[in-house]
Amino acid sequence: MNARERLIVALDVPGEADATALVDGLAGRVGMFKVGSQLFTATGPAFVRELAARGEKVFLDLKYHDIPNTVAAAVSAASRLGVSLLTVHALGGQAMMEAAVGALPALGERLLAVTILTSHDAAGLGTVGLEPEVAPNVQRLARLARAARVDGVVASPHEVALIRQVCGRDFLVVTPGIRPAGARAGDQARAATPAAALASGADYLVVGRPITEAADPAAAADAVVREMEAAAQR
Repeated sequence: MNARERLIVALDVPGEADATALVDGLAGRVGMFKVGSQLFTATGPAFVRELAARGEKVFLDLKYHDIPNTVAAAVSAASRLGVSLLTVHALGGQAMMEAAVGALPALGERLLAVTILTSHDAAGLGTVGLEPEVAPNVQRLARLARAARVDGVVASPHEVALIRQVCGRDFLVVTPGIRPAGARAGDQARAATPAAALASGADYLVVGRPITEAADPAAAADAVVREMEAAAQR
């Protein structure tokens, strides 16, 4: 894949008009668009179908986390929307993830398990009853996802090397929390630059606000791609 194909833009915007404007301006400049809970709640599956009909690749990031039967049914429904990537939450457990894998109709979609959100730090994990260190939690959940035959995980750039150690190179790793050089981290506790994320071994990078809130989103996306290309040449 080239750098553009590896860049996913998060359409974390209020509604269809904002999302469509971004897609119109970024089409051909990025590899995929992420539809998360905010946009999906506002527009429903129709917008996802519309993106797919336009020939755009869609990462449906709804982080399904429920009993195995419910998640399997949701994953089956999501697969019929024409998406390329979709997520469950690894904290749902191995049985849930196995049910999700079994529900995919082998039409080319790839299933990812979310490990630990990039907004969490050690202190935050302790408050929800998890081991108060990020890395061991991420490694454990990545192993669980691998055992469930999930295609890969979503994890911060800080844990990619650790995931590679326990899951190998053929395991897909998608990294949110990407902030171009000089950008503010915002609410991301474990952020990294595009160059650092690629150096760690990430397959895809997810970038949201640094592109979508830029005065010129297309120029911002091009700048991220240039950072990625420069990193690949080092």
